[in-house]
Amino acid sequence: MAEKALGIDDVFLYATGRIVLWAPKNLHLDLDKLGIKALLQPSVHKIAVANPEYAPYGRAAVAALKALDVYDQVASRLVYGENIAQTAQFVQSGAADVGILALSLAVSPQMRAAGRFWQVPPDAYPPLEQGGLILKSSNKVDTARAFRDFVLGDNGRKVLEQYGFSLPGK
Repeated sequence: MAEKALGIDDVFLYATGRIVLWAPKNLHLDLDKLGIKALLQPSVHKIAVANPEYAPYGRAAVAALKALDVYDQVASRLVYGENIAQTAQFVQSGAADVGILALSLAVSPQMRAAGRFWQVPPDAYPPLEQGGLILKSSNKVDTARAFRDFVLGDNGRKVLEQYGFSLPGK
């Protein structure tokens, strides 16, 4: 959209997503101790990730697995969700034992109550920049700008941080 000059203003970056290794509590993995090596435990048979062909969180997950030198050992056990939400459903339902998920999903009340997570080091995968663009075709430009200003303001940033996003450049 931005490349096609469909926006009124420039693209604005408002947050950076993070990924985590998430496991249900009943799996009894010590994620704090094992980190990414938890994927090598005998109890882990299926590992859910978003499809890296078209999901940014999936590309980040695969990049992290490679950077942390476990990809070759776990590649045959990866199961692919269509997107990051479906990937979370795989581990919530038990269709996969663990998953590499968005931190924003892992800190949600339902996921936090059902499992534990380990934050993948941000330098192990490309940044997951979240941005926005107000379209010229919008019939609510003032409302869109007010929303953008909220997201970029102190209150919006607090909400984003509460839900697992970091601020651009941090």
